[in-house]
Amino acid sequence: CNLSFMQHFSGSQGWPVVLQGFDLIGIAQTGTGKTLAYLLPGFIHLDHQPIEERDGPGMLVLTPTRELALQIEAECSNICIYGGGDRRSQINVVTKGVDIVIATPGRLHDLQMNNFVNLKSITYLVLDEADRMLDMGFEPQIVKILVDVRSDRQTVMTSATWPPGVRRLARSYLKDPMMVYVGTLDLAWYQCIKFLSVLANISADDLSSDLILSGVPVQSLHGDREQCDREQALEDFKNGSVRILVATDLASRGLDVLDITHVLNYDFPRNIEEYVHRVGRTGRAGRSGIALTLMTRNDWKVAAELIQILERANQV
Repeated sequence: CNLSFMQHFSGSQGWPVVLQGFDLIGIAQTGTGKTLAYLLPGFIHLDHQPIEERDGPGMLVLTPTRELALQIEAECSNICIYGGGDRRSQINVVTKGVDIVIATPGRLHDLQMNNFVNLKSITYLVLDEADRMLDMGFEPQIVKILVDVRSDRQTVMTSATWPPGVRRLARSYLKDPMMVYVGTLDLAWYQCIKFLSVLANISADDLSSDLILSGVPVQSLHGDREQCDREQALEDFKNGSVRILVATDLASRGLDVLDITHVLNYDFPRNIEEYVHRVGRTGRAGRSGIALTLMTRNDWKVAAELIQILERANQV
């Protein structure tokens, strides 16, 4: 695809591009207004589509995790489908007819393969946090979904990084998109945060238990917890009932929690892109914050790349 570049990704920059009918790639940290940048134009797009000619939903938002899907649903107040939720109730809703579907790739692929949802009517498609979805292994499901959505759709892709997999997806499935970004394409937000660097390994439950026994109010967030418990943990953290959240990579992207002042990495992420998203939980949308990462001898292979990133971001 042919890319046209703009800078400073926000709703005000993204809206003119999308409202003119162009495909859009938005590269920026979470907390910069990416959700609103694609939702509002999506509503306007739907309003201009003849309902009588549609035989299914008109707008689809694909997102990596159920937590992020629920947050988008809260802003959108339509239909949100994700693994871990009640499949039968989701089937009942989509078969009755909706305008907008917010879905994780795995659950949508499941409903799609069983003919519970029709994607041929989708004219506005969003790939939210595309890099995260690829990291989680959703590329086969995403490609199947993209192939089944009509080819004359408008597509918006958001991502915090610009790795080869995301570039490949953009080249294959977006039509001459405009690109709007913050900072450099590989480190969209580093100029916004001051942090220390460096790591170890301990389970979320073990660490949270140790803190609780020490009299520190804390919640844990990981994939082995029931969905209702995960939602309660997030709510407790957001409303200030607890001021510490011990989490796995499940929480490293897309969670909209304001005013986080510190991020502590007990173990180093699988790659530098994941590191970007973990420490991106603090210093959001122009605020300052501190990220402390503990490193061991086992992490020496990533040290050179990490130092290079910190130097380019004027952090060392």
